[in-house]
Amino acid sequence: MKIELKKYSEQTEEWPKSGHHIMAQYDDEKIIVYQSYRNEIGEFAVKNQFFGGPFSLDRMTWIKPNFLWMMYRNGWGTKEGQEVVLAIHLKREAFEKYLQNAVYSSFNTDLKMTYEEWQTEVKASSVRLQWDPDHDPYGGKLERRAIQIGLRDEYTRSYSKEDILLIEDISDFVKEQYEFVQKRELEKLLIPTEKPLVFRDAELNKKLKISGNHE
Repeated sequence: MKIELKKYSEQTEEWPKSGHHIMAQYDDEKIIVYQSYRNEIGEFAVKNQFFGGPFSLDRMTWIKPNFLWMMYRNGWGTKEGQEVVLAIHLKREAFEKYLQNAVYSSFNTDLKMTYEEWQTEVKASSVRLQWDPDHDPYGGKLERRAIQIGLRDEYTRSYSKEDILLIEDISDFVKEQYEFVQKRELEKLLIPTEKPLVFRDAELNKKLKISGNHE
């Protein structure tokens, strides 16, 4: 795997405990996001290094940069139809473009717009943005919020092929690490090295409700 790993127990000491944070493995060129699929979609993607075949370009697809949040959603790869866990090395510029064009998937008064204005934006946008409670390896809810991004139409098409640098099948790694979770041996648990992502674009940080100094 071309992913940097570090013990969960060491990382959790360094991570922010609350607030909105894009926890991810990234550098100036790329960011790693995760998805889980049934065998036919996952195998096609790994073999061809793009999403096609049984993958639907007409449906919204959700990406998650936070490994443990993906594990919460897919049950560490045990949920039906989510057996193949993929690490997608995505162009950083593409990821930022998604967020710059994203609209919150649900309305709230923090958005500084009316419900009608939000509805208009939702209809016009092909990118959805959602913050949900982050989770620990056991699935316990945390104070910190984790992001997921939904793509459709032209964004699904660009994401599925030209925005991707590498697709890795990490299903075996996930199975190995899940054993430590099941045995409650978190001191042995290895996960991708992650840190909060803060953008140079101050307006984007503000829109996303994230705070801190950019890298």
